[in-house]
Amino acid sequence: MSNIYLGYHFRVEPKELGSEILVAELGELPFESFVESEFGVTAYIQKQLWSESILDDVQILHSPEFVISYTVEEIEQVNWNEEWEKNFEPINVDGICHVRAPFHPKTDAQFDIVIEPKMSFGTGHHETTHMMIQHLLEMDVSGMKTLDMGCGTAILAILAEMKGAKPIDAIDIDNWCYLNSIENAERNNCKNITVYEGDAALLKDKKYDLIIANINRNILLNDMQSYVDCLLPNGTILFSGFYEEDIPFINASCVEKGLTYVKKLERNNWVSLKYLN
Repeated sequence: MSNIYLGYHFRVEPKELGSEILVAELGELPFESFVESEFGVTAYIQKQLWSESILDDVQILHSPEFVISYTVEEIEQVNWNEEWEKNFEPINVDGICHVRAPFHPKTDAQFDIVIEPKMSFGTGHHETTHMMIQHLLEMDVSGMKTLDMGCGTAILAILAEMKGAKPIDAIDIDNWCYLNSIENAERNNCKNITVYEGDAALLKDKKYDLIIANINRNILLNDMQSYVDCLLPNGTILFSGFYEEDIPFINASCVEKGLTYVKKLERNNWVSLKYLN
């Protein structure tokens, strides 16, 4: 018996910024997939996981800065692969790293990463993932014990292994991301990545040379002490998942905990920051 899904068709104004925030908030709920549309985004959720109050705590829906309306339809079955094939184009980061789906032809890029995105965040298309890839491409991570926190598709863990980092822990609280990360690590013949399902509580007694944390501002601030506690002396931490205007909050927390600011990358108001311990 196939799962019955509900498709929420959101019309968002302004579209780009509003859709990004909306997807981030819906991603904390049992919505499983998001597809960009002409006027906003469509979000899918299994009917059995739905409730009448599902959207009550989605803050952007109550924000005066955005105008968001939606319609809902019941869908018998969704062919996710077909949806992604229609919407997922390969990307090229600085001519060095190529990210593609299994149905795209192989390239001669130095780092050719194959991602079956399914419903997980982190295909490389999003500005935050793109900037984290750029940070990693600039670094010598050989032999670094690495953490990919909020790993999504495990794309960043995979690139880190391709560049010589090991061993690597990849952690995500979402079951779909956990399963997808395992699949993608195997697809790229990674031998040094261990994927865990959970949150910062898993970091107790762990130590890393490099921490990659592409999540969102609130979670980063909430878990910052856990990250700093498991970062080795002279270790590096890369943050993304937030906006230019969030930098003062992130930076204040980092400096308070003894981290030293190194560098900022910026794409379309999204930012990524690099710190040293």
